[in-house]
Amino acid sequence: MFTPDTGDTGPVFAPHVLREYALLADGERGALIGPHGDIAWMCAPRWDSDAVFSALVGGGGSYAVTPLDPRHVWGGFYETGSLIWHSRFITGEGPVECREALAFPGESDRVVLLRRILATDCPARVRIVLEPRGAFGGDSSHDVRQHHDLWSGKTGPLNWRWSGAAEARATRTPDGGGEVLTFELTVPPGRHHDLVLELSPNALSDEPVQSDAAWAATEASWARNCPTPPETIATRDAHHALAVLRGLTSRSGGMVAAATMCLPERAGAGRNYDYRYAWIRDQCYAGIAAAGVGATGLVDSAVGFVSARLLQDGPELKPAYTVSGRAVPSEQTLDLPGYPGGTDKIGNWVNQQFQLDTYGEALQLLATAGHSGRLDPDGRRAVHVAVTAVEQLWNRPDAGIWEIDDRHWTHSKLSCVAGLRAVAALPGAGREVGRLTSLADTILADTARTSLHPDGHWKRAADMPGVDASLLMPPVRGALPGDDPRTVATLRAVRRELARDEYVYRFRHDDGPLAEAEGAFLLCGFLMALAEHQQGNTARALRFFERNRAACGPPGLFAEEYDIIQRQLRGNLPQAFVHALLLECAARLSEDPPPPAQRERG
Repeated sequence: MFTPDTGDTGPVFAPHVLREYALLADGERGALIGPHGDIAWMCAPRWDSDAVFSALVGGGGSYAVTPLDPRHVWGGFYETGSLIWHSRFITGEGPVECREALAFPGESDRVVLLRRILATDCPARVRIVLEPRGAFGGDSSHDVRQHHDLWSGKTGPLNWRWSGAAEARATRTPDGGGEVLTFELTVPPGRHHDLVLELSPNALSDEPVQSDAAWAATEASWARNCPTPPETIATRDAHHALAVLRGLTSRSGGMVAAATMCLPERAGAGRNYDYRYAWIRDQCYAGIAAAGVGATGLVDSAVGFVSARLLQDGPELKPAYTVSGRAVPSEQTLDLPGYPGGTDKIGNWVNQQFQLDTYGEALQLLATAGHSGRLDPDGRRAVHVAVTAVEQLWNRPDAGIWEIDDRHWTHSKLSCVAGLRAVAALPGAGREVGRLTSLADTILADTARTSLHPDGHWKRAADMPGVDASLLMPPVRGALPGDDPRTVATLRAVRRELARDEYVYRFRHDDGPLAEAEGAFLLCGFLMALAEHQQGNTARALRFFERNRAACGPPGLFAEEYDIIQRQLRGNLPQAFVHALLLECAARLSEDPPPPAQRERG
């Protein structure tokens, strides 16, 4: 059988390439499952809490259901329109399945992790290991005790309870500091066996979770919250993207940028960040994409969260918050080895940045909601706050979409132009139309004066002549017409300078090959598809769409970057804004493109 390595603090499952991890998520936290049935990552009780299973980044804690037959291969699938995952192993004895989910929708202060071992036409023989370790592995499990088929214990501030493991036995970890539960199980053909793990910082209720009821409620909730999106291409992938976005979105409305932290974008380059927070920009992308497929629940979540932050902070709006609306903590380094090629940090330096484009993205989201009849009074007040902030701040340098240094980034200014034009087109804009269009025209004229290349395309910034793939977005959102010569020239420049094999890079770091500096950005690949579609280049749009939607592993999850040479995912997983742009593409590319007045020639 497969046996994990044994470290000083218990079983250790080595990390795998990112394409082999599946996601469980319930809105309040997420878990990654590896190809040996191992939960390699889960923070509890919330997204930004310390991890209780953190082998992914070199920490401790284990929870695995693994076939006893050492000769097994891994696969799996999601139940349609949900994040209910089936780990499926083919062994020499036949198939073994484990149905897995976080009870959905999640509670903010209690984790309920469901695992159902399924035997089809042959016995399912598995080995099961459980060792919760809080504080990224620093806190062992203690006070571990059994009462009938229930086990309970504590790790750090968390209480835990495990049902369905009557045969488990506790053993001390090699360092003597904690206890690990293990047992072997055989499920007869045609039967199943349930395991339920609960964790909470509060005292757990006297009644443990009943597995059948929890499974039924989870299935019903996914069916209600994630209906099949209408009129899209790649409907199955679009539906899955919608499920990922829903799984990453809290009851508070906040959506984390990714379920993980510090997965490196490039080995040894220091580009590894904590993405367990809600970025305003990403939330706007998700809300706009959701509106395009009629997913009103996600639209309302995005509008509510973004509106609340605008009303709370106004011209001091931060680029990101915790999902509960609090400030993102400053970066701190953890004493862990990290995922191979990376280092571990919690918190994010984005809390010190000003990003002008977030106001433009927010206005675009709120306008989209207004056109859908889903803009409430708080949303309308948030529009006024955002417009006033743009008036005050548009000529101030900012960190931009790529969160680099403060400059007059062209994308930031054009995003504000797009947002102002979008709200000016809302029914009932009335006397505000003149103010909005005048401000948009002023920003556009000034940006054209400072940031237009002699070749006719938009420059990255006033003092940076290169092109940037993010500049494809503002025309798609209405900052300029699709047939504006600057729009056409920018698309041509991005295609010529930044596209390779239908993948797209953000910008040029140097004169060397693009792939030597960083991976292709999947967000930019889907942006390219939208921009080509806007030009009426249907075949090109579909090529970019199909190429980029294939840049994932069997679970269909996308990271931020894709290494096109090694065909590997890079960066945190799953990256919400990539799934959002896939969903938007699937909807928009199903429509006829607007007939451009100016076609590209040559």
